[in-house]
Amino acid sequence: MDEMEKLLRKAKKKDRERLLAAMTALRNGQIKGFKIKKISGSNFYRIRIGDFRIIFSIDETKKTIIIESVRLRDEGTYKNL
Repeated sequence: MDEMEKLLRKAKKKDRERLLAAMTALRNGQIKGFKIKKISGSNFYRIRIGDFRIIFSIDETKKTIIIESVRLRDEGTYKNL
């Protein structure tokens, strides 16, 4: 089981549902309606879902969104990207 699965299993049901809905929308290329911020010093972006962050990148050549990780927000959230 990877880190993302562990985090989703431990999350409250409401948070898990919101995270899964956001990830599904991202996979389908539906990014409107999200407050997306570019992470400074990297090629990654983030979406805030409550206390969680969905970290993703955009492959312009393939026109796809790649979900890199889902993390609980803390002081180490954006390190090692």
